[in-house]
Amino acid sequence: MTDTTPAAAIDTAARMTTDSLGNPITVPDSDDVLVVEASDGSRWELVCGLEVHAELATVTKMFSGAPNSFGDDPNTNVDPVTLGLPGTLPVVNERAIELAIRFGSAVGAEIRRSVFSRKNYFYPDMPKDFQISHFDLPIVVGGELELAGGPVVGIERAHLEEDTGKSTHVHRPRPSSPGDASGDGSPRSGDGRIAGAAYSLVDYNRAGVPLLEIVSRPHVRSAEQARQYVAELRAILVACGVSDGKMEEGSLRVDANISVRPAGSNELRTRCEIKNVNSLRSLVRAIEFEAARQADLHAAGEPVVQSTRGWDEATGTTVLMRTKEDADDYRYFPEPDLVPVEPDPAWVAEIAASLPVLPAARRHRLAERVGVAVTDDSVVALVDRGQDDQAVATIDAGADAARVLVHVTQNLAVEGGADLAPARLAELIAMETGGELTATQAKQVLAELVADPSATAAGVAKAKGFEAMDTGALEAVIDEIIAANPAEWETFTTGDPKARGKLTGFFVGKVMKATKGQADGKLATQLLNQRATG
Repeated sequence: MTDTTPAAAIDTAARMTTDSLGNPITVPDSDDVLVVEASDGSRWELVCGLEVHAELATVTKMFSGAPNSFGDDPNTNVDPVTLGLPGTLPVVNERAIELAIRFGSAVGAEIRRSVFSRKNYFYPDMPKDFQISHFDLPIVVGGELELAGGPVVGIERAHLEEDTGKSTHVHRPRPSSPGDASGDGSPRSGDGRIAGAAYSLVDYNRAGVPLLEIVSRPHVRSAEQARQYVAELRAILVACGVSDGKMEEGSLRVDANISVRPAGSNELRTRCEIKNVNSLRSLVRAIEFEAARQADLHAAGEPVVQSTRGWDEATGTTVLMRTKEDADDYRYFPEPDLVPVEPDPAWVAEIAASLPVLPAARRHRLAERVGVAVTDDSVVALVDRGQDDQAVATIDAGADAARVLVHVTQNLAVEGGADLAPARLAELIAMETGGELTATQAKQVLAELVADPSATAAGVAKAKGFEAMDTGALEAVIDEIIAANPAEWETFTTGDPKARGKLTGFFVGKVMKATKGQADGKLATQLLNQRATG
């Protein structure tokens, strides 16, 4: 039988099922999948891949000696290469190559021979009317990230390119009128779109800044996973010195490629790209909105058009920017003024050996020392705050691991808390677990240790008059409180578990008040339960 399928249809299907390097696209199963319900009641699940653009922490630009510096006066960090003047030639920034290799090594990727190409398109803040970028031969291929929540997201590629300048679209002055305070006649930037603008201003300071574009596989299955992915990626970039990761300054920008498919199916449908999302909160909102929008279109029998959309924070919606181009539209060809880059394997190995311990490994280390799951909220929080080394060193000093986790997570999340020496914290915990201090007293002593670097746990405890309360004395206090509250005690001993739980707090509170905080709350609870069952 002759195959009558049009060649264009075959090509479109092939592009939908292979990535930019020609590898099959796979979407893993997950316990955390965003499923949205369309207007007709049908259920659709998210398939998402992320492109993260990280400005590299270099002194100069990608292909010239112009400064790479944020916040300077407009159009001061430029040179003939930045402006694309005739006769200028690009020179590859070796430090940018090194930083790309650092990232690739950090995520377990393959470092390959790479070729720069010209990506041709017109935009006012593109001085040359083309961008120099890796195309089909990127420097970083493969790799993966383990998220704080447990899932692993694959990396398709990471390639180097140069950033564009920045356009500011100035809208017409507001009309002044009597009693209208907003109508001051001054220009305004409006909503940032070129439509309706009176004129535009272009700042070329950012043009030519080195970018590493990191493309994930479509392994992101929920908005929360997207947030965790970008947070993990940022932590790696900052830890390795690749980028400062400042989303508020545009050093880290996220594009989300979003599609939906019938819940439980394996098909891939047309995607839309949400451009330049600059906060984690906005990323979550944009993904949730766009998934719902596409689900409603599918349910209504309307096509989802492959397009580039922007996120409107004010309205909480995505808005059409342009229909999406394919690679052919950019007329890529190898950059004739640059030779291929083929890093020496010895150099790559030297860079990989210089990497710090990365966030995922730090989570595993702390979880193993404490004996909790690697996804435990306290473990994740301490690594995010950079206090996991403090916790591990305190455990190494002989302190009880569980109490270390509680104190560092809850009581040292304050200014100066991360500076407390592990030996001083270990001394305090030893007094607490040895019965010399109650949990309440230990918390008070800890606050003093943070405030006074010369203080010792024993010295603070003595100054405050903290002493271990004799068990017999505590039992006498409990007996007095039971006698003073017979109705509550009756409910405590005969009521259901929920009632007992509430009254446990009531009685322990009475004990702590009567002993001025010197009683051990855990021991008090134990004694109350013994009296109730004995």
